Amino acid sequence: MHLYVHIPFCHHICPYCGFYKHTPGKLANAEFIEAILTEAKRHRDCVTDPIQTVYFGGGTPSLLSPTHLGSLCRGLSDTLDLSQVEEWTLEANPATFDQEKAQLMLELGVTRISLGTQSFDPDTLSTLGRDHSPADAIEAYETLRAAGFKNVSIDLMFSIPGQTLESWQKDLDQAATLHPNHISAYNLTYEEDTEFLTRHQSGELDIDEDRDANLFYTALDFLEENGFSHYEISNYAQPGFESKHNQAYWNGASYLGLGPGAVSTIGNERWTTLADTATYVRAAKGGLDTRTNIEILTEEDLRLERIALLLRTREGLPTGLLPTPNPVESLTQQGLVIEQTGFTRLTRAGKALADPIAAALV
Repeated sequence: MHLYVHIPFCHHICPYCGFYKHTPGKLANAEFIEAILTEAKRHRDCVTDPIQTVYFGGGTPSLLSPTHLGSLCRGLSDTLDLSQVEEWTLEANPATFDQEKAQLMLELGVTRISLGTQSFDPDTLSTLGRDHSPADAIEAYETLRAAGFKNVSIDLMFSIPGQTLESWQKDLDQAATLHPNHISAYNLTYEEDTEFLTRHQSGELDIDEDRDANLFYTALDFLEENGFSHYEISNYAQPGFESKHNQAYWNGASYLGLGPGAVSTIGNERWTTLADTATYVRAAKGGLDTRTNIEILTEEDLRLERIALLLRTREGLPTGLLPTPNPVESLTQQGLVIEQTGFTRLTRAGKALADPIAAALV
């Protein structure tokens, strides 16, 4: 069993981000923390297996004040059995914490930080609407290490408007120079209800699959040459530092999501928590059900999801998940997938085409 907690607050709304988020306003308060803890109490009977990983995502969890962060972490530990947690990740943005807060996060049980750098190039950061500088990102990384964090991941993005192959390579060089344990390298996509999607639909921002593939393979080759294992399409890790929480998602494990906009999947039941912070807080305080979009997933739904997710991983997907007749033969002839020891895996050539290949397999 795994736990996800969504903290929707951001100092600044980035134009590409499709997650539920907003500026803190008056909502980042003790009532918000109490709402999450109330929700945890409401669902704790669903947590029948020990929680193995915890992930604080957002938004920007590192925006929480030390007082609220402490209340949340201690409250969750009092409400749910976290005694067997193997990995506790918190997403943090540069310029949202100092060494004192970093040390507090460590003391509260956080073991892994995912640092939302996105780029070390000033122009690229400006395009993305990020409110930190390259120097802020480097300083934040060094602060985490000085505080005692042994597991730090850096997030990067490519195919950003105006980004060149040269600037992308410089981002990779800078990231590798810092010696993180993990790097996530995400291809920019145009998400619903974002400024970037509007600009794309107007023709201002383009999609170029050849450019995407070139930047993807630049990262793949460089990071593998520098000791990182490409264990999922967008993720690279030093040996032993793969994200256990994300691996649980990809393998179809049950997880409880708390906080506005969070998704839960427990067994074959899935729901989304109210994606409106003020409404969510009022509902939790009033003892009301905060769940929306409740659905029962069929075995076929779960099988199709597993194909799409596991195909993206280093291990690949069990060939037994594929339909009959097996559609792999033509993809194998094209050199896009390979079948070995009962698993179907993407080849190097297939990795840049993971999504269309998954669509062909289902």
